[in-house]
Amino acid sequence: MTRKFAIGVDYGTNSVRALVVDIATGEEIATEVFDYRRGEAGILLDPADPNLARQSPAEYIDGFLASVGGAVAKARQCDGFDPAQVVGIGIDTTGSTPLPVNAEGVALALTDEFKDDLAAQAWLWKDHTSHAEADEITQKAALAGLPYLAKCGGRYSSEWYWSKILHCMRTAPHVAKAAAAWVECADYIPAYLTGNSRPDRIVRSICAAGHKAMYHEDWGGLPSAEFLESLEPGLSRFRYSGKAAPADHPAGKLRADVAEKVGLPPGVTVSVAAFDAHMGAVGSGCGPGVLVKIIGTSTCDCMVAPLSKPLPDVPGLCGIVPESIVPGMYGLEAGQSAVGDIFNWFVKHLSPSDYGQGAAAHAGLTEAAARLRPGESGLVALDWNNGNRTVLVDPLLTGLLVGQTLHTTAPEIYRALIEGTAFGALTIINRLEEYGVKVEQVINCGGIAEKSPLVMQIYADVCNRPMKVSRSAQTCALGAAIFGAVAGGAYPSVEAAQANMTGVRDVVYTPIPENVAIYARLYRVYKTLHDAFGTPGASGPLYGVMKDLIALRDEVRKRAA
Repeated sequence: MTRKFAIGVDYGTNSVRALVVDIATGEEIATEVFDYRRGEAGILLDPADPNLARQSPAEYIDGFLASVGGAVAKARQCDGFDPAQVVGIGIDTTGSTPLPVNAEGVALALTDEFKDDLAAQAWLWKDHTSHAEADEITQKAALAGLPYLAKCGGRYSSEWYWSKILHCMRTAPHVAKAAAAWVECADYIPAYLTGNSRPDRIVRSICAAGHKAMYHEDWGGLPSAEFLESLEPGLSRFRYSGKAAPADHPAGKLRADVAEKVGLPPGVTVSVAAFDAHMGAVGSGCGPGVLVKIIGTSTCDCMVAPLSKPLPDVPGLCGIVPESIVPGMYGLEAGQSAVGDIFNWFVKHLSPSDYGQGAAAHAGLTEAAARLRPGESGLVALDWNNGNRTVLVDPLLTGLLVGQTLHTTAPEIYRALIEGTAFGALTIINRLEEYGVKVEQVINCGGIAEKSPLVMQIYADVCNRPMKVSRSAQTCALGAAIFGAVAGGAYPSVEAAQANMTGVRDVVYTPIPENVAIYARLYRVYKTLHDAFGTPGASGPLYGVMKDLIALRDEVRKRAA
């Protein structure tokens, strides 16, 4: 029986990964990674502005050719692989990562005039330079009584599409004037691969449009021209028309010149793209009642719910968008702006030299932190080192560590930082369930979920839920491959493809009752700090926080003595 294959291409923050998958079993037969070469691990920075994070669109083209070409070459060494049996290619990207293009759809950054201009590059998801514009969008929509923020948590973010374009218009008007359109990275790459690059021909992703650009069919698509003009004259010319599409739709066919470079036949179906975390949810086997946590430098939490059952608007969520994750279902997105980045920050800047550097330091600190009992350190941390994405949606919040003394050790702080991210995860779960979205099981994916039993056990204990881990180590690319297979006609639905191509690992991290009880008390302290520092006008009862931590610390240590 002839084997058939799909290719998933995962555009991350620092690299591009291509994955060749047998669509009958989900067997991952070949993979290739292209590390971005420009800037700092692919990120273009400005020493004068720590909020700035850009990326060269040239990396996206080079990355596709290198990663897909390399993966196809490796797959040729496997029995039964034939490039002619590749049924489709799926794409996932970071987001919101918009970039300005000219009338032909060429990225401005690829032209001689703008190649060295930071404002003409792709504005990476973690760019927060537009925080003032995001606040302005939130305030104007609220004052005008417009519904545009209802489906994205009630507040607009500096990480998103319109705030970045608005900031560019005000700080780099020469770039905005030269741009014929702005295009999400998720739309730019399929457009380039299929030759449908002209802005009026690009198939726009419902995932990108709905979660980041305030697109919703309830108000006819994007926000009105009048609203956009009220923010900045001329902004409305970047308002594209047409209906956004879910990722099971074809974006077009692979161009002959690109196909030749990567060793594939021309005309392979390329699906509409979506954001990496959303496809990671699909690759992890998401379904109703399942929360998928994609844990990496940040986290993205994704759920789906049937369109047949109306959902309330949930404050603080990054979006409730029809068909943004799985066609026929609502897609719900939440997340934390930093998780792995917090652990890396501590290792890079504050960890004692005794623990070494990089991976060695993480390993040593993890081993020492695992020997500590919950509550033993007397510490609690807020996980806001890169702002808060959910539920407060505030990029100007910062990290906080409470309870340190002259005896506090590096492993105690490292564990407290892990616990802080777990408390943030529980806050998201509580917000979902508060509005009737029941979290029946949790599946985790990403490097931290796969490599750190300590993190997974702490999450299980803090959230008081079993933590499962996706079978695939490359769930985003796998999810993209699933959409490539569906768009290519090999499966009638995403669910049918998931049934054969996804699964979870045998290991499950179950809550330890004693730890659950301690963490419930620590979470009350976390929530006090969370509300006091994160809620406008709040004046929480902070006086007892340090004393409560000391009392809990002494109780735990006395019990263990």
